[in-house]
Amino acid sequence: MTYSKESHRDDYYSKQIIKLIRKDRLRLEALYHVYHLGLPDCYIAAGFVRNLVWDFLHNYNEPTALNDVDVIYFDTNETDSESTYEKHLKALMPNVNWQVRNQARMNERNGDAPYNNSLDAMSYWPEKETAVAVRMLYKSEIECISAFGFHSLFESQLTHNAKRTFEVFESRLTQKGWLKQWPLLHLADAHDNLKSEPTGSL
Repeated sequence: MTYSKESHRDDYYSKQIIKLIRKDRLRLEALYHVYHLGLPDCYIAAGFVRNLVWDFLHNYNEPTALNDVDVIYFDTNETDSESTYEKHLKALMPNVNWQVRNQARMNERNGDAPYNNSLDAMSYWPEKETAVAVRMLYKSEIECISAFGFHSLFESQLTHNAKRTFEVFESRLTQKGWLKQWPLLHLADAHDNLKSEPTGSL
């Protein structure tokens, strides 16, 4: 089996993310509780990972507070509601704003074709750097995945995903205040955007 430079680079970046998470007590506790939900294809995604990397790149001594913790999973045969899992997690970590979403249903809300799995669902998110996720595995191992690879995240880029309108991307930049909180961030140019197709990095 051969590996490209990109796959070696993504492997390095994913290990860096795992190191950062292992130093963060809140994130480790959140991963532990989500693991014990036992949901299929389940990860904690988006700002849970992305913000941690941005804090690291800015040499912040304290992690930026999370507005919410996004739990994603993929279950086409679900019987329980997402709110059931949110209430369970809230009881365990009441200071966290839990957001639990079954990606097997999110395509209908977003007007997309059915997603294949959680990673495929992430490939439709407005910013490519947001399409990152982690989960705890057996014996507390941690797995890190990305729909577009990790390079642009570690390059402090913000990259519009062409599967969503630029207006949605731009609105989120303004609403979230990312450029103020992390001033080293910069918008990726169109050439970088064209090169960054979904990679499904594991």
